[in-house]
Amino acid sequence: MLPLHLFAVLAVSALAAAQAPIVDLGYAQYQGSTSANITSFLGVRYAAAPLGDLRFRAPQSPTHVDGVQPAITEPNECFQAAAGTSAINPLEQRAEDAVTASEDCLFLNVYYPSDSVGTPPSRLPTLVWIHGGGYIGGAASSFNGGDIIKQSNNGVVVVLIQYRLGVFGFLPGASVKRDGALNAGLLDQDFALRWVNRHITKFGGDPTKVTIWGESAGAGSVLQHIIAHDGNTQPQLFRGAITSSTFLPSQYVFNDRVPELLFSKVLAQTNCTTASNSMACLRATSAATLETVNTNLNGAGFFGTFTFVPVIDGDFITQSAISSFREGKVNGKALLAVTNAFEGTAFVNQSAVITASKYSMGLFPKFGPAEEQRVGSLYAPLGNDLFQVNAVQGESIFICPSYFVLQAFAGRSWKAEFAVPPALHGQDVAFYFPSTSPPSFNNQAFINAFAQSFTSFIISLNPNVKVSTTITPLWSPFNEGNTEMLFNRTVAGTPQVQPIRTNSALLARCSFWNGVGHLTGQ
Repeated sequence: MLPLHLFAVLAVSALAAAQAPIVDLGYAQYQGSTSANITSFLGVRYAAAPLGDLRFRAPQSPTHVDGVQPAITEPNECFQAAAGTSAINPLEQRAEDAVTASEDCLFLNVYYPSDSVGTPPSRLPTLVWIHGGGYIGGAASSFNGGDIIKQSNNGVVVVLIQYRLGVFGFLPGASVKRDGALNAGLLDQDFALRWVNRHITKFGGDPTKVTIWGESAGAGSVLQHIIAHDGNTQPQLFRGAITSSTFLPSQYVFNDRVPELLFSKVLAQTNCTTASNSMACLRATSAATLETVNTNLNGAGFFGTFTFVPVIDGDFITQSAISSFREGKVNGKALLAVTNAFEGTAFVNQSAVITASKYSMGLFPKFGPAEEQRVGSLYAPLGNDLFQVNAVQGESIFICPSYFVLQAFAGRSWKAEFAVPPALHGQDVAFYFPSTSPPSFNNQAFINAFAQSFTSFIISLNPNVKVSTTITPLWSPFNEGNTEMLFNRTVAGTPQVQPIRTNSALLARCSFWNGVGHLTGQ
């Protein structure tokens, strides 16, 4: 006979298992877990494993699975790679986690506020978080949706999605267009959003009140969904969009010289160059070999850049982002855009000696002498050469694209600048996902003001309709005098949260980058 204390432990465990919530998605049943009145479902499959003939194709619906599937451990992450480290751009021909990396990675995590037995809420506004990582890294397991729920005063449901990365998700070229799917990683995201549209009510979310939010390449992904289908995605998959450090690298037409050169490099490194059917050869190549190619080609890229990124595919993305913004062809009703003061530093070799003008030529292979000279004159007043180079990288790829998006949502967009020193790319994340790492400025008034800007927007599409009282003053839309909200700290270590006017010289530099979008591929 079991001792009394062991019997009690087993009884409690059995009761907890019986109370763990189960969701029936039709194709599968998943059982989550509840802790501290937050229920989570980890590793929910939203699409079929993109293996075999499904490699390089659009995502497909999952197959039916019998029984109840446990959803209590983090899912496999998609295959990863690192950013480029080369001092030159090889495409320039100017005449951590305790999870397994796998090709089978199309999963998502869902979190919702609940009682102690996991009862879901009723039609709460829903956040879909898209992780960053340069389209070659990142995973849902790096984030805890409970962080957002706590800052929302239990007012939102949170979904963290994964998507194919690197060569697996963003292989370009005409051959992929003919026998596959370009931008497969973006199509994965779109498929996940459609999953949310169909199923989120089972988790207490409202499919008519979805906001998509991402940081870095996640914010770049948000940008792609804003311009998808010429701004006429059906059905409407989101109403709000948040970009933290909008990432817009060169986005070429799928069969332009650079994408085709990249496709040729993939063929060469997989011994598929002479194959009668190159796509069949690539699908027959082992995942391990493709991952090696993925790592090699990304690592050989121009320092701080990312080789496999979205292209203009003619279907999902029909034209350049800048063109879509100019024409007002956008999905979504409102936008919140946040940039960090020094976005470019992390992506520049700080020991290299180069001028801003020369650096721009390496970053954008289609630049000529006129653009080189113009960059030199625009950035000369900013400081020494290294500071100028950092600014060219940060403004051309992250900061100015944020202003391009803002202008497409005139009267219904808000802008913020995160400037807590050193205000580098990615340092804002800890303030809204503190489970990732402790915030660098541990001041609760500041943290609440910053983090609740996002949750207020998710709930009301307006950061002024606050979840709770914070120190953030009235926040005017960006188009009212180029107004944005500064989130900083003083030298004395107190919060500095106040409206400012966007620097006119910055806007002039952004105007330049807007005007050369046909050369930068933006």
